Amino acid sequence: MDTARAVEAVFRIESARIIAGVTRIVRDVGIAEEIAQDALVAALEQWPRSGVPDRPGAWLMATAKHRAIDLVRRKETYARKLAEVGRTLEDEPPPAEPAEADDIDDDLLRLVFTACHPVLATEARIALTLRLIGGLTTQEIARAFLAPESTVAQRIVRAKRTLAKAAVPFEVPYGADREARLSSVLEVIYLVINEGYSATSGDDLVRPALCEDALRLARVLAALMPEEGEVHGLAALLEFQASRIATRTGPDGEPVLLADQNRARWNRLLIARGARAMSRAGSGPYALQAAIAGCHAAAVRYEDTDWTAIATLYGRLVQLTPSPVVELNRAVAVSMAEGPAAALPLVDALAREPALSCYHLLPSVRGDLLERLGRPREARAEFERAASLTRNERERTLLLRRAARL
Repeated sequence: MDTARAVEAVFRIESARIIAGVTRIVRDVGIAEEIAQDALVAALEQWPRSGVPDRPGAWLMATAKHRAIDLVRRKETYARKLAEVGRTLEDEPPPAEPAEADDIDDDLLRLVFTACHPVLATEARIALTLRLIGGLTTQEIARAFLAPESTVAQRIVRAKRTLAKAAVPFEVPYGADREARLSSVLEVIYLVINEGYSATSGDDLVRPALCEDALRLARVLAALMPEEGEVHGLAALLEFQASRIATRTGPDGEPVLLADQNRARWNRLLIARGARAMSRAGSGPYALQAAIAGCHAAAVRYEDTDWTAIATLYGRLVQLTPSPVVELNRAVAVSMAEGPAAALPLVDALAREPALSCYHLLPSVRGDLLERLGRPREARAEFERAASLTRNERERTLLLRRAARL
């Protein structure tokens, strides 16, 4: 059982890279994902007998690539394909491709842009990329979208078929095509780091590997598009968020609230990088969220946080991108700037939002406000409801602990 868990953990971390590497060979993301799953099955069969390899990710990648090459060889003549795919069997880096002024040799980035091709609807692009790049389950993607799981599953299946039928190239696009697809790519990266920063399900509150992938892709995009303010805004947001990852959980993985985090352990290098990216950001939604994260990063103590500025920034964000989740965040900031009594009516109004009917943070925030207002019995009920809605075990434990304390 321990070996099986190790296999699944490694695959969760490495699946995006494996799928990207295999897609370069087979040029079909649907087939690539199937081959990656085959490699997982092979590991589940072999590792319990042989032990976990020293480089398990490399083992999975090699197994998947060998299977991909076998598939290509069966479909195409050996002589025509050997020169193209044989290099994937070697440890040496592949020969350089024809040079382009702004080419990026990054299979993960190619995979993101392929999954975000305009031949797909926006919702399908994001769902497919979260599945392929983030390694998220259909349930987790549905949670991120606040959408039915069956709907998301259908989007992913149809997206793979559409990409195969259209023979979408595995490449980073150039010129106007790249600009048209950028907003979808930014949203994908944003949702990936959200899942890494606060996992919707499972035993862990954070998934640092997802954060690292999202941050790396954001940095690549920022270097690629130095004049795009929103790219720098997203990069700044991710730098600020990543700076706090290590303090979001305690020694045993339990959640640590923002007010209780050891700010001396916040990564000052990432905060500095976030500030530099912020200086090149515009005034779009990602730049506003980065400014909010920057307010937290600038506060030496929790008590020094400029909640009035944060509430104002959330107000501007609501105007740009109306969302009940953003409204809930604004209510939290208002509660800190003006007191819980000022925020409770805002939260109560959101209770009528269908999209938040199963969103565990709504009763969690309401419970916090009620506790601060000296209404412990009502607060306990809200925390218990929030615990029943979350799919993350760490969050459930924390919420039940807060309820029990009341």
